[in-house]
Amino acid sequence: MSSSTARNAGQVEIFSTCVQSRDEDPESYLERVAEVARWSDSARYRGILVYTDNGLIDPWLVAQLILQRTEHLCPLVAVQPVYMHPYSVAKMVASLAYLHRRRIYLNMVAGGFRNDLLALGDDTAHDDRYERVVEYTLIVKRLLNGQAVTVDGRYYKVKNLKLAPQLPPELAPGLLISGSSEAGARAAEMISATRVKYPQPPGEEELQSVNGSGPAGIRVGIITRPQADEAWDVAQTRFPEDRKGQITHNLAMRVSDSKWHQQLSRLGGHPVSEANPYWLVPFENYKTFCPYLVGSYDRVGSELARYMSLGFSTFILDVPFSPEDLDHTAMAFGCAERILGTRA
Repeated sequence: MSSSTARNAGQVEIFSTCVQSRDEDPESYLERVAEVARWSDSARYRGILVYTDNGLIDPWLVAQLILQRTEHLCPLVAVQPVYMHPYSVAKMVASLAYLHRRRIYLNMVAGGFRNDLLALGDDTAHDDRYERVVEYTLIVKRLLNGQAVTVDGRYYKVKNLKLAPQLPPELAPGLLISGSSEAGARAAEMISATRVKYPQPPGEEELQSVNGSGPAGIRVGIITRPQADEAWDVAQTRFPEDRKGQITHNLAMRVSDSKWHQQLSRLGGHPVSEANPYWLVPFENYKTFCPYLVGSYDRVGSELARYMSLGFSTFILDVPFSPEDLDHTAMAFGCAERILGTRA
């Protein structure tokens, strides 16, 4: 794989996703995390997303493992405000920077599984959760900037709070947040975060556009091969329809107030072909939490180029199945780079 293509195609940042502990054997989980992280590191991806929810092991411990087993890769740690005080997040970022001289990215989570939040005694409404995450993140940022922080807010109160060890400015964390809802878009602007959306099917341009200021990204899986038939064979073998998964997906939908989850669920049923690489079967069968682009290098590359031309500069890809997956994905990004080059 060309490292320059993987890292800088169309001047984008590319992240992969870490395997989840609920999907793995505890005996092999550590090595699976290290393996996927090494693949992503060798591909020169910017970082790797580490999920959090009530059913997963602590993402900061996973981030520590990733830092130990890679040379450049930056953990993108999901941060749920109900799990820890903002000071604890700032302390973790600064401590990992001190130990590893590596930058951390933070994926600020306003929502999550509704039942998870209720189990923790949190019944905060959807839009209010975004207000909370703004207040939370601004405290984290000020602490990491070396300020003495005093806040008397709606959700948090601190007085003359200072952080040690101090964080070197060049290791300040990157920030991402879901921007699929209006509340999410407002929050992203207030904390200067990259707004992550879920891509729409081809042709729905008004829904695909960035629609606002600041950096934006998309969360998407990719299965691509030289020819479309080969890509679709791989996709359907890897993600067969699963009745149990469909039931779990439907149950999750009933208790979710996530705008992106509802949005994706409404998009099911679009016929798939080389003309339409947008595929929701993994999402609908509860195998992953994003749509997929499936098809030939040229077709998937064309779709990637279109997203880039609409203003999306960050791509968070799904868990890679093998290092060869990353090689094939690099070919599609290379096609996107050539398409954008011919338009310049």
